[in-house]
Amino acid sequence: MPTTPPREPNGLAVLDLCCGAGGLSWGYWLAGFDVVGVDLHPMPNYPFEFHQADALEYLAKITATGEIERYAIVHASWPCQKFANVTQWRGSRDDHDDLLTPGRELMAAAGRPSVIENVPEAPLRPDYLLCGSQFGLNVRRHRSFETSWGGGGDLLPPCWHHKGLLPFAHKGERAYADAMGCTWMNKTEARQAVPPAYSRWIGRQFLAHQLDQAA
Repeated sequence: MPTTPPREPNGLAVLDLCCGAGGLSWGYWLAGFDVVGVDLHPMPNYPFEFHQADALEYLAKITATGEIERYAIVHASWPCQKFANVTQWRGSRDDHDDLLTPGRELMAAAGRPSVIENVPEAPLRPDYLLCGSQFGLNVRRHRSFETSWGGGGDLLPPCWHHKGLLPFAHKGERAYADAMGCTWMNKTEARQAVPPAYSRWIGRQFLAHQLDQAA
């Protein structure tokens, strides 16, 4: 369990599909949300309420039962191997299923505000394209985020890929996990993780958007 810093709960909840060990879940929590994670694989180090299940099936089920209404945001990090350049370098993208397309359709049918995270090569509308260097982290890790509200909000500085910034090639090292802010994960879990700073920032953009809509 990561060290718990001060935060201001906002009374809202996020459903994090394909949550892994909880990098983005932790960011939403830091932004004040309660978080529930779902992943196909056991995640013993996941820091919040967790359900081991097929994410597509789980989302369809709770949409049908109405349980989906408890969530202010449905977030999904559908597996990226189908789209990632590294997959093409090491093998074939055809060996991996596209869960993003059916996942996006189910998220739309759920009728809740949504966020989809994936690699920049994925077929997403990049409402936000984030890098660790924008948050002062010592990692170069780009991720695209497509949101139901279309982006906007605060401006971030551009990427700064300075000398000494840890690149993708270091993602299996303990130093990379720590630099992302995923200190509770082991090295294997951190290989698939995304820095919590990204979702903390996106959670705040969502809250600001909600305030603008209510004004």
